[in-house]
Amino acid sequence: MRRLFVSLDPDVLVATGDVEAVCKVVQDHFKIERFARSVNLSTDKSNLRIQLQTHRRYQDFIIRAKAHTVLGYRMKVACVEDVFQGKVWAYSDKERRKSKRQKDLADIVRLVEPDPFLADRLPEAIRKRID
Repeated sequence: MRRLFVSLDPDVLVATGDVEAVCKVVQDHFKIERFARSVNLSTDKSNLRIQLQTHRRYQDFIIRAKAHTVLGYRMKVACVEDVFQGKVWAYSDKERRKSKRQKDLADIVRLVEPDPFLADRLPEAIRKRID
């Protein structure tokens, strides 16, 4: 059985056409910050920070997601292969801050350790960084 990893800064996928509707629903409860490839939701009432991914390449993740109970809520969770792919994309994005890319690299290592088959999917440049 695979482990379920939970974060206080989850990335949430919403069908691309539904992002504005989600923002409208939460606007009274969350601060909304828009970026080129995401929308960030936060509140001073909690440490929870939600990032809505808006890049189209993530949309297939929604199809493969499976329902799990996370912190008492039933929700669809991306499969480990998709989480891994998202981390590879994030780490490979040279426009991201170096500190964010280092966190992405650490997340890749955490995903590969219990599931070594994922290492076979790593681009050579990343594989060299973690060997």
